[in-house]
Amino acid sequence: MSIKQEVYVDLDGEQYDLQALDADARCLFEAIQKSFKAALRSTGEPIQRWCDFDNGWMPLVDAYCKLRRVLDKNVTKTPIWRIATDLSGRLAVELGLARKGDYRDRLRRIIVEEFRSQREFCKATGISEDMLSHVLAGRKDLSMEALSKALERIGYTIRFAPTGKRRKKSA
Repeated sequence: MSIKQEVYVDLDGEQYDLQALDADARCLFEAIQKSFKAALRSTGEPIQRWCDFDNGWMPLVDAYCKLRRVLDKNVTKTPIWRIATDLSGRLAVELGLARKGDYRDRLRRIIVEEFRSQREFCKATGISEDMLSHVLAGRKDLSMEALSKALERIGYTIRFAPTGKRRKKSA
């Protein structure tokens, strides 16, 4: 068996070294990837194609984890689970059932997880409440400079991550 790609890059830029997976996980990855491509090519209803894909890989990953005695609470931390859920997300986006996340989603998560309110977040970052409202609603965007400075005030930074579809360097 040969893996055509050596690294899987998820929608968030997280990289998974496919060569580090054991032989069974690599076979499972290839099977899930094949199922993903088949779901993309299929002509059925998008929601059914997405459900069929998820209903196909979940029991396989579950069985793989049970054989390796991975505790239930740790299954979602395994690389194969994370790759499969990423492919599920990609499929939902491709089928028009979801949208690819952007920086606004991450901002929302930071606000909910680390601040008592949007007002508190605004006070900490220096972003006006009015501007934050427009940004989160998708009506306006923060400049890279403004976003970078605001995030720096609360201990975050902007990072660039590969998407898996980078251009090859020209010779």
